[in-house]
Amino acid sequence: MRILLVEDDNLLAQAVAAYLTEQRYVVDIAVDGQDGWELAAVCNYDLILLDVMLPKIDGISLCRQLRQDGYQMPILLLTAKDTKTDKVMGLDAGADDYLVKPFDFQELAARIRALLRRGNSSLPPILEWGNLRLDPSSCEVSYASEALHLTSKEFSILELFLRNSQRVFSRSAIIDQLWSADEDPPAENTIKSHIKSLRQKLKAAGASYDFIETVYGLGYRLKPLSHEQTSQVSEKEPNWIQQQALLAAFDKAREDFKAKVAERIAVLEQATNALRKGVLDVQLRQNAREEAHKLAGSLGSFGFANSSHLAYEVEHLLEGEALIDRVQALYLYEVVMKMQQEIEQNSVEPSFVEPLPTEQCQNVLLVVSGDRLVVESLAKEAAYFNFQVKTVTDTANAKRALDNAQTFDETSERFYAVILDLCGSHNVRESLELVAELSNQTPPIPVLVFVDRNDFTNRIEVARAGGGGFLDKSMPPKQVLEQVIQLQRPSITQAKVMIVDDDPHVVTLIQKLLEPVGLKLATLCDPQHFWEILTKFSPDLLLLDVKMPNINGIELCQVVRNDPHWCKLPVLFLTAHTEVETVEQIFAAGADDCVSKPIVGAQLVTRILNRLQRTELLGN
Repeated sequence: MRILLVEDDNLLAQAVAAYLTEQRYVVDIAVDGQDGWELAAVCNYDLILLDVMLPKIDGISLCRQLRQDGYQMPILLLTAKDTKTDKVMGLDAGADDYLVKPFDFQELAARIRALLRRGNSSLPPILEWGNLRLDPSSCEVSYASEALHLTSKEFSILELFLRNSQRVFSRSAIIDQLWSADEDPPAENTIKSHIKSLRQKLKAAGASYDFIETVYGLGYRLKPLSHEQTSQVSEKEPNWIQQQALLAAFDKAREDFKAKVAERIAVLEQATNALRKGVLDVQLRQNAREEAHKLAGSLGSFGFANSSHLAYEVEHLLEGEALIDRVQALYLYEVVMKMQQEIEQNSVEPSFVEPLPTEQCQNVLLVVSGDRLVVESLAKEAAYFNFQVKTVTDTANAKRALDNAQTFDETSERFYAVILDLCGSHNVRESLELVAELSNQTPPIPVLVFVDRNDFTNRIEVARAGGGGFLDKSMPPKQVLEQVIQLQRPSITQAKVMIVDDDPHVVTLIQKLLEPVGLKLATLCDPQHFWEILTKFSPDLLLLDVKMPNINGIELCQVVRNDPHWCKLPVLFLTAHTEVETVEQIFAAGADDCVSKPIVGAQLVTRILNRLQRTELLGN
């Protein structure tokens, strides 16, 4: 996994990079927004860590620029300003999440894992290919239960092959993936040596020498498995040993930080001494304010919480050009001395060195039933489907559990689906209200309902409320859970949708509606670039506005329908023009569906998902 870190605070950037490198990420560092923009344009990153206050291009502008250019990977903003306005601006610019400085390194790592999971990654997984087993969490590799002792680069190469088991990698592609931008790239023969060493170690453990096979003229790949064998990925959380290793890496980064931070404190000392003598010039004041700002953002991340607050005070007092009186000057001097004293004390410990709590299973299934036998049988079988079952006995408790899931923090549960028991229910009306509520929210949560086989009336009511399907209590638990999985259809919710609308506010609204569902989006406000983005993004569905400058949506639809490659692409229209003539033109051009403005969130999401599902069924 490759991460771009855009951060102008070199000390913090190096510490974060070192910490993430210990977790087998490849980290590139950009020191300003322009460098970040250029690196993002030429390298494929799985995630971008983006500071808000950057030289040349600020973080929010860069985030917006990347999204407008069609960049789809997760973006995590790092901000020293814990204000609602800054957070809203960042999220509106297209960021997926934000973290306030000073931040906990372990929380940063957890947020990165969460964002990468949303991008259809499951981190940290156990990767398997035949008898080969690689655990990125503990950095252990085995073949047929025999441990393999690999170098760091050998491990990374093998992990790259396992994560992309159907892809052929040239030597230059391996270098691009596994060497960061600030490292000197090795000669291609170095890759040949690594592959040779890997083959020898695998062969010694019992694998065939061509387990990593050469595709002549192209590169290397994992040898395809026989029909009986499959590649497997199973989730495993970081174990205690790995957490201790990460804490050790953090401690080392913290000591390195303490050794280098003296230069920044020296600038503050110089400024406060000049201030006491009445000779503080504008440039030194500006330099000191910038250093205080950087210290405020980084000190707390290394456990110096009090010093971080003191640095904020210094930054605040040095802001602007207002005169600083002698009392304030003396106070500033005392604050800087106190900050320096705390940093020099070796006894100060980070406040977050406890082992990370185990992260909750991502697939939480809410079962609303008072039937203990049903609940217990489902809970037992759920483990084999990677589900965690949460049970409540009535709709009131179900609503409380669902409300708690809306907190959107790292510990809150995310409900994959709901199973509701109507058999023998004493409050059918409330149950149906819950079904309707879940099906109409954005994104909707699928609901399967246990009903009596002959209860036609309640089947009609559930269907009207938006239920996803019916279950019979005679069904084996395995069959019930297979029905749950069918509801979500991962290939549908990870599909790609291209949105073309000249109103950026409408585009932003649609993004907020569709991104939580898991759809990958490309947005375009200028239809002049339509063909370029279409061919580059290769969407599974096209969402068009009707009225746009230069080229209207109906013309774009006709272009798509007349092309042999794109003629079967599903096309939905969004329009405020619902008169008969316009609607007839839309469908005459080849549209599959038409949704009127103003947008109703749940309706739009449902229409898009239904169209994608229908397309997949026809394709199969």
